[in-house]
Amino acid sequence: MALYLHRGAFENVLADEDLEQDPDRWCSHAACGQEAWQIISQWVWNLRLELGHQLHPDPVRTTEFAPALPPAHEEATDLPSPSQGYGSAAVALPWKAGRFSGRDFALQPDGTLRCPTGQSLVAQERRTEADGSLRIVYAASIRSCRPCPLREQCQWHGTAATKPRRVSVLLHPLVVGSAPLLWRDWSRRHHRRVCKQLLRKPQVEVQMESGSSAGPTISPAPLSRAQRAHYRLSFQERLARNARAPTASRVTIRLFGVPEGFATSLGLATA
Repeated sequence: MALYLHRGAFENVLADEDLEQDPDRWCSHAACGQEAWQIISQWVWNLRLELGHQLHPDPVRTTEFAPALPPAHEEATDLPSPSQGYGSAAVALPWKAGRFSGRDFALQPDGTLRCPTGQSLVAQERRTEADGSLRIVYAASIRSCRPCPLREQCQWHGTAATKPRRVSVLLHPLVVGSAPLLWRDWSRRHHRRVCKQLLRKPQVEVQMESGSSAGPTISPAPLSRAQRAHYRLSFQERLARNARAPTASRVTIRLFGVPEGFATSLGLATA
């Protein structure tokens, strides 16, 4: 979904794409090939939007999806504010100099905490506080804490502790509603249809320069049955057979009916 340019109204995007590009058709016998076809379809979709915006560089439109919330009344000051997600994690400071605090336990990509000796602490409890904050309690294994050489700096009772080390992380909610929720994008259908209409109207002229002297005629080498079968050739062999030789004559392609500004944005030479 993130690959689509300006992906507002995503269901409509899928409906239009199914009618215009048919990305759901089966074009590969492998899953990776089918995924590549989906990515190419989305790239073509974004390219049409970009080219259509070059034809009509309209300013980005702004849509107000949600208005700003009115100021809260004085009698409702005790109620929790509306939230959308949580802010950065907050942990407690060390209770004594030289002791480990929650800041010494680094958060890992898998959602666990890593203690100074490399042991993992997993989340064992999640609860919502009265103010809307989320508290996550992490705990280590007692089998990891007992032989730890840094136990005196980590736990309150040191080697006499019978429970593993626990770390409490508090996530405060993000207060929203003081400003309207805005969305900025282009007109999806207008720019795409302008690009499609441009591709249908211009005249394309292809000219191939004739060589000054004809080269010697080389008779083709005999092919084996495996080489003749097209489906048995590798990708490198197909590319080498279909590629244009560097010594071939020059091909000139001319487009008529393309706006000059549009051609300049693509780096095309204009007459």
